[in-house]
Amino acid sequence: MAEVLRERLGDVLVRENIITDEQLRDSLRYQRKKGTSLPQALIELQYVTEEDIVVALGEQLGVPHIKLRSYNIDHNIVQLVPESTARQYHLMPLSKVGNTLTVVMSDPLNIFAIDDLKFLTGCDIEAIVSTESDIISAIEKYYGGGQAAIDGLVGEVEDERLEMVKTDEDSDDLKKLQDEANDAPLVRLVDTLLLNAVKEGASDIHIEPEETRVCVRYRVDGRLREVASPPRSIHAALVSRVKVMSKLNIAERRLPQDGRTRVRYQGREIDFRVSTLPLANGEKVVLRVLDKAAVVTSLDKLGWDDDSLDKFRYALAKPHGIILLTGPTGSGKTTTLYAALMHIKSREKNLVTIEDPVEYELDGINQVHVRANIGLTFAAGLRSILRQDPDIIMLGEMRDTETAEIAVKAALTGHLVLSTLHTNDAPSATTRMIDMGVEPFLVASSTVLIAAQRLVRKICPRCAEPIEADEETLSRLDLKPHEATFYTGVGCKRCGGTGYKGRMAVLEVMLITPEIQDLIVNRRSSQEIREVARAQGMQSLRENALHFAMQGLTTLDEVLTVTVDETPIFKVPGQEREEHDVMMDHQETMATGLRRI
Repeated sequence: MAEVLRERLGDVLVRENIITDEQLRDSLRYQRKKGTSLPQALIELQYVTEEDIVVALGEQLGVPHIKLRSYNIDHNIVQLVPESTARQYHLMPLSKVGNTLTVVMSDPLNIFAIDDLKFLTGCDIEAIVSTESDIISAIEKYYGGGQAAIDGLVGEVEDERLEMVKTDEDSDDLKKLQDEANDAPLVRLVDTLLLNAVKEGASDIHIEPEETRVCVRYRVDGRLREVASPPRSIHAALVSRVKVMSKLNIAERRLPQDGRTRVRYQGREIDFRVSTLPLANGEKVVLRVLDKAAVVTSLDKLGWDDDSLDKFRYALAKPHGIILLTGPTGSGKTTTLYAALMHIKSREKNLVTIEDPVEYELDGINQVHVRANIGLTFAAGLRSILRQDPDIIMLGEMRDTETAEIAVKAALTGHLVLSTLHTNDAPSATTRMIDMGVEPFLVASSTVLIAAQRLVRKICPRCAEPIEADEETLSRLDLKPHEATFYTGVGCKRCGGTGYKGRMAVLEVMLITPEIQDLIVNRRSSQEIREVARAQGMQSLRENALHFAMQGLTTLDEVLTVTVDETPIFKVPGQEREEHDVMMDHQETMATGLRRI
């Protein structure tokens, strides 16, 4: 019956010529697959906007529609409807006149919701309509138990609002800190900072105390940029507000703390991982933004070139072995691993991960959070996972010899293991594992594929313009003039004047062939392994980045910034001999020192 009611909402939109019959059928299929409401399905498929739905319902049914965010609701009215009912039906009580309760709904056709409200409240129900995001925002605001919502907040916080906050950062009065943390202007400030970070696609928020101000910076597309500078006097209250949201001890300002909070924005949940660090002039707070909507759930959405993607899929199809992703922190390794897990996920397979920390919770995958303080390390967790009959294991990082050896044994006993290493390129990962104490023949026989990854910023498509590269840049990249047309972003409102919008991965993907296995077993250098891999068709990081630059997706500056020059450094005649003499002198000095010891 509920399905029929939702189809009635779709019929209204079809009759109003807002969507077609085919779009309605697509939306109903999408709704059943995702388990969302029909309005949310229509919006996610970009067939309609929330305003389209509200206006269509209002005109067709003669139901008033309002902007709920503009209303302040009396707390006594809110208490008339249980929180569970408000969340279940996406509705919000607005006012009560006599025995008539006016309720704001996203779907006023839902007679089950209206009947339940009549039974619960004993009132006649008058339904009016508003957008689902406004209703969810109001639910979080009024039922949130002290955690204010960031949904629906727009614009920047005015200076005069900040001045209303009473602060005394040196106060040890816990009650005063709590009062300041819950002060309305301060709450609006924090909510706005979080909301704007989500809107701009920031991965991190930095709140840093300085001598005369607080510096707030967002990390967008891998680069930090300052976005606000509240007065220094509100620093303690600002930090306390974040601590209250993430359930940290607001009285403890001498030790680092870690916490987490979750909010809802436009119908989707967003996690903020919170870390505090005591500095000389106050506490610094960093919030990692974990937007589940931004998680890449398909290999096709990674933006890889076809050759790299084919090799990666080939490795993932293997029944056992190790697949390694290498690169520095922040190079997107975990995102790639999550996409790989979603690609191979199946109800016929047992997938288990051990991570530090679990960044995104994935349906159908068993995820373990490392807790070293109680003995749950990567190695200990991996041993326990192997007793849980796993088919596929994702190991957040190979940090030590013990973990690496267990992972190798797991791969050799019929498990597919996905993990990461901190090395600069793919060939170096094999020598790194050997340096960690894993026998070369075990590395060679267990490893299937190694991929080094970096992230480059993408040119903003709205302000992209062709450029003529200078001779020095072309020379550094071993390119000829007019070999390709290159682009740059001149900066616009959409990209915040940076000329870039979003990031993409560049890679070098090395399959472990029999020839490379022989080199590993014989402990040959990473440079020799690289030469053989290149001869077998491996693209280097720089070559892969240039491939995207020639397609107009990124800039030559990004190519030079993110990748390493692979050409040998030019040496003047006689320099090699001079360097050899210096090296021999150094070795003789070391030998002399060792003999003295």
